[in-house]
Amino acid sequence: MRRYAIYFFYDKDGIVDDYNIYMLNDIKKNVDHLMVVSNGKLERAGKEKFYSVSDEIYERENEGFDVWAYKKGIERAGWDTIGEYDELILFNFTNFGPVYPFSEMFAETDTYEIDFWGITEHYGHDFDPYNKCKYKVIPRHIQSSFIAIRKSMLISKDFREYWENMPMIHNYAESICYHEAIFTEDFNRKGYRSRVYVKTEDLKEFSDYPLMLYPVELIKNRKCPIFKRKTFFNQYEEFLDISCGQSGLELYEYLRDYTDYDLNLIWDNLLRTANMYDMKQRMQLNYIISTEAKTGKVETKQRVALFMHIYSLELAVMCKHYAEYMPSYADICITTDTEEKVTQLKQIFGTFKPNRVHIVKVINRGRDVGALLIGLKDYINRYDYICFMHDKKSDHNIPKMVGESFAYHCYQNTLANEIFAENVIDLFEKNPRLGLLVPPTPCHGPYYSIIGMEWQGDYQNVKELANRWGITVDINESKPAVAPLGTTFWFRKEALRKLYEVGLTYGDFPEEPTGSNDGNIMHAIERLYPFVAQQSGYYSAWGLSDKYSKMEITNLYKMFRDINQTMFWNYGVDDRHTMMHKISMTKQQLDRKNAPSRFLKSIVRKIIGNSLYERMWNMKEKAMGR
Repeated sequence: MRRYAIYFFYDKDGIVDDYNIYMLNDIKKNVDHLMVVSNGKLERAGKEKFYSVSDEIYERENEGFDVWAYKKGIERAGWDTIGEYDELILFNFTNFGPVYPFSEMFAETDTYEIDFWGITEHYGHDFDPYNKCKYKVIPRHIQSSFIAIRKSMLISKDFREYWENMPMIHNYAESICYHEAIFTEDFNRKGYRSRVYVKTEDLKEFSDYPLMLYPVELIKNRKCPIFKRKTFFNQYEEFLDISCGQSGLELYEYLRDYTDYDLNLIWDNLLRTANMYDMKQRMQLNYIISTEAKTGKVETKQRVALFMHIYSLELAVMCKHYAEYMPSYADICITTDTEEKVTQLKQIFGTFKPNRVHIVKVINRGRDVGALLIGLKDYINRYDYICFMHDKKSDHNIPKMVGESFAYHCYQNTLANEIFAENVIDLFEKNPRLGLLVPPTPCHGPYYSIIGMEWQGDYQNVKELANRWGITVDINESKPAVAPLGTTFWFRKEALRKLYEVGLTYGDFPEEPTGSNDGNIMHAIERLYPFVAQQSGYYSAWGLSDKYSKMEITNLYKMFRDINQTMFWNYGVDDRHTMMHKISMTKQQLDRKNAPSRFLKSIVRKIIGNSLYERMWNMKEKAMGR
């Protein structure tokens, strides 16, 4: 069977990742002509990659989404030319694969007596969420990321008129409602026969989107050759609303353990294009690390060190206690700010073998961040895996147990004991794309408000530093950084190498005392770490000790239950989305109700002045006992 294939590609930077080439290399074995249609200009290197596997490249303006890429690709080829082929394949970059050679799929589909076919189907909705579909619902349809049209339909007047009458596509909703959701239904109603390669009829009562929600089932038991890129980074609601969130994790583990698909093809693309927090959610990048049993025999050739900043000598013995958890082959590199402290730390750490301990005097600017990135800059290239800790002290919290517990949170999830340390090293050995392992976001006491407010006023500073240092990965204010809040963490040297090359000096940091507990460059860099790692091609993950995980589950459940009870008492029992909508509507109603009062207060403030207005307000509050 002679086949003509049109591959739609889009990347905002025109970069072509190798997963595209891997797929096209395989598809090219089964087609006679391959056209790549790129919405937007390609980088030179990307164009060269595509030329190595395709017969022609068509770069066009970035408009019309995939629909107009197909339309313009067909027009460029010419109806007469395409009509000479037995099959036209329209497919795109939104899939990874193949897991199985496409030849197996084509061998079977060649036996189908149909007019068009696809790999997978979506079971639609009995409503139209976009309010644009001509059927008033989203009908069952073959997914447009891979559709093949046989000659019987290819040379028909119906097929040609479908594309010639295609309206301009302006947004994602129109691409669904004007093409993907109706293509199958339109042509089935005209009498054209269709089917899919991967049969999932038995799953439609479980999910309308088996390819996204049941990827392992489709690959393992139904020989599906492809899987969706978005499985690893799309909105987590798609998982959480109907499942425990297992699909992304299980797919990655299955690919890793039971297929030959190169996982670097996935990471190279995702780490460049997706948001790290989205990946963390979808792929469940949380590691529960045992403190009781080793997960493997660590026989690493990598060099390991503990970098530790000690400013408060009263915490030095405690710091030494944690340093003793590092394996015997690891070095201990300590920073402090005076010669006197250097002398005392040499005595305190004198029980270690002398060649293991290095104590460096640093300038007291930048605190632990400055010590790590400037004070120990000369040491970074000696090691491959580094644990960074410091004398965590939060005296501004009252009672002081609040701050002490924050330190406990950091230490227990960074260097809980000897077995924990060995297991972390083993984790880095087994996961070559793991760049940063950080404790989860603290949530006890006053730190409760951090969840949902993780940027803490540091977002703009992070963006400015990212722009200055060439960090181009997605940094989104609506999504938290997978960052070490508390600045204790493990990292792979190569993941943060860039920070040692940007030319930071002590002059970039404020003088002590800084007069603030947030909003400075130290807190911005603290949140920038995961984006630097991502820019370097590594992912970040949460690491929790098994012991701490027990408390974390209890604490999070308690907090979640308190919120639910309060909402249920006030709004009635409902699902999560409805509840959030009700709360939002209440806020809007209160804003409208209070608008006249706020307007009147603003007029009074203008008439009598800010100073007198504030005094009157304080007197009122005092009189009311507030």
